[in-house]
Amino acid sequence: MLDNKRVLVIDDENKIVDVIRSYLERDGAEVFEAFEGKNALETFERVNPDLIILDLMLPDMTGEEICKAIRKKSRVPIIMLTAKIDEKSVISGLHIGADDYVTKPFSPRELMARIFALLRRVSEEAVPLSDIVSLNNGDLVVDVLKREVRKKGENINLTITEYKVLMALLKYPQKTFTREELINAVLGEDYDGYDRVIDTHVKNLRQKLETNPKEPEYIITVHGTGYRLGGE
Repeated sequence: MLDNKRVLVIDDENKIVDVIRSYLERDGAEVFEAFEGKNALETFERVNPDLIILDLMLPDMTGEEICKAIRKKSRVPIIMLTAKIDEKSVISGLHIGADDYVTKPFSPRELMARIFALLRRVSEEAVPLSDIVSLNNGDLVVDVLKREVRKKGENINLTITEYKVLMALLKYPQKTFTREELINAVLGEDYDGYDRVIDTHVKNLRQKLETNPKEPEYIITVHGTGYRLGGE
């Protein structure tokens, strides 16, 4: 199921967008659409999607240009959707940052299977962290080697559990953690306490990291599911 997943569909053919939308919404996704490049990039910035389905042939920009622009800011999964079937085009799309490639005409069932496989793979893969992780142009900095966290240049004292929560989210930036998954990652699978305890740790962490804890930038609540990483 794609409950609470935000999917941006970028294609200039209304019929194709409608078909993809119907299949995505059937599985619980929230679908956003764009029919040309400029609007696609604006929508991307506004909704911060969990997945992008991107056509290569658009009236004002190429899909490759859009993909490159998005990759400068985000690791969001991207599936290229195109009539180009030559090997060179496929390889080029993958090299500039696409995660998968589906050619037109396509089977909606095949597209959905690829979507599920890609999201499952992304959620299960940890991102190798560099020694220094910087978010939002240095507003939040994590020194992984020293286990130090700085907000606007000032050191922030985190508890061991709060630090583990932050590290779990940083390692899996595309994953939405359920409370149980976050508890397993932070407190261990043997933890047998109240699952809402993780909410308390998240609340305390937000008080320390967020400029406005009521409008968090870094620890985002996904209603009905859990939490995910925000920021760039």
